[in-house]
Amino acid sequence: MRERTGRRAGRESMLTQAVNEVFRLVKLAEFEILFFLFFVIAFIIFKDLTSRPGYNQILVKKSGGGLFQY
Repeated sequence: MRERTGRRAGRESMLTQAVNEVFRLVKLAEFEILFFLFFVIAFIIFKDLTSRPGYNQILVKKSGGGLFQY
């Protein structure tokens, strides 16, 4: 059985081999890819929220008063 798969792998086209290598890399680096995507999505959401004037007031210091006055 092992010889059959070995011979079959040799007959695969270069495109098939390249796609298999990409899938193998994605499977190996799955956690890192998801970790990176989490921060990219969080950055996009945060950037979108802070671009709106209503939500931006949360981050702007209120004038006249102490730190916790509303």
